Amino acid sequence: MAEDLSALHDNLIQLSETVQEFLAKAKDIPEEGTNVSVKSMLESLLPRKTLEGRRISEDLIQAELKDFSLCCAALASAQGSNHTSLSWIPKDLSVTAVSAFEELSKAFSANLNAGKSTRIVELGLDCSLVSDEKKLVVEMMPLVMPLLKESIKESSIDHLDDSDEVSAASARAPLAYAVVAVYQFRWFVTQVEQPHLGKLCSLVIPCALTALDHWSPVVKGQGMISFIHLGKNMKAAEFSPYEDVILDTCCQNIVSSDEIWHLVVEMSVLLVTCIHGTNPRSSWYERILNEMLNHLERQPKNKDRYIAWLQHIEPLFCGAGLVLLAHFRRIFPLFFQWMHSDNDQTLLLVLKRVYTVMKLTWIRNTPFVERLVDELAVTYKEAALRRAREEVRAHVIQILVLLQQCKGLQFEAAWNKHRDDPNLTTISPSLTTRNAATDGC
Repeated sequence: MAEDLSALHDNLIQLSETVQEFLAKAKDIPEEGTNVSVKSMLESLLPRKTLEGRRISEDLIQAELKDFSLCCAALASAQGSNHTSLSWIPKDLSVTAVSAFEELSKAFSANLNAGKSTRIVELGLDCSLVSDEKKLVVEMMPLVMPLLKESIKESSIDHLDDSDEVSAASARAPLAYAVVAVYQFRWFVTQVEQPHLGKLCSLVIPCALTALDHWSPVVKGQGMISFIHLGKNMKAAEFSPYEDVILDTCCQNIVSSDEIWHLVVEMSVLLVTCIHGTNPRSSWYERILNEMLNHLERQPKNKDRYIAWLQHIEPLFCGAGLVLLAHFRRIFPLFFQWMHSDNDQTLLLVLKRVYTVMKLTWIRNTPFVERLVDELAVTYKEAALRRAREEVRAHVIQILVLLQQCKGLQFEAAWNKHRDDPNLTTISPSLTTRNAATDGC
């Protein structure tokens, strides 16, 4: 056992020196207004050679593995970051950190096979199903999650503080610490996938919730990315101890800033459909959709917001089904406004969502049939000036055909005013002649 520990420690020191060599060459950019050096913080996490004759204990190895893992997580997660705290980290340093961590994980896995105890089994995971490259990540989860949660929380807003909230939070701990911690957290979480991630939810979810409760959009955003990963890799039952607090947090974050709006929409849709997919009458469908519509109605011309919503909302529509009927008076006026977007892809998104809503509800009991037919007729004619005119017109015809099938005489009455329009004659062959006695739903 002592020889195994010594060999693992030697490997750790060698890999640490490699990372240190690349890290020393990088020039960090201290955050404005603080004297925080993220580079110095990361350097302090890299293990150094021990004195000759010093006993290599299991506790020492665990502590150094934890620190090395945190350093590699920060460096690896920096790829693509534009925040001052991490943007100074070059790609080659990130790649080196990933490679070093995977190499150490393989050495750690070999050590496990030699009989060393592990937290992986204690967490309820089958060690044989976890790849060698991921075993160290899982082993470190119980050690790093509480630390990262605390680092994020230190600069969160104290709701009992009557002073300027953000200033008070920043005074307790510089934002840079929370940013580094949440990037580390996101990296750890996204290294684990199904079926293993569900076993770690009691470690991961509290930390993710802490990130979403932070005042900084940067911290919130990484928390949202983590929840999106959870939603794609966990089952509904695995969320059950936390489902209400998670979905309540989603609702509270729907008013987030523009830079992370696309993330909060994707996260909220993914989580509510994952947790309540078979229960469309769940109050959470109602709450989340209402919150989103409230926000869209306040800023209906904000392209970034409504495009992101159109891109991600489809699964929620499908999960809600007929419940969408209760929201027609809010949804369709937005659709009509966005149909006149000068962007072809945006228009196509609107038309696709209109078709989905119609297919799911057969547009029952709505005053919008005549308006919808009028808007579609205008859209069809305006498509002549668009690059994507054939695709736009195909979608318009698809909607009109379905509208005719489900509304019958009501559709015919609305279409009569357009029937002789020379710019719409190409639509007629697609619309079947219906028996006047037949009406839709």
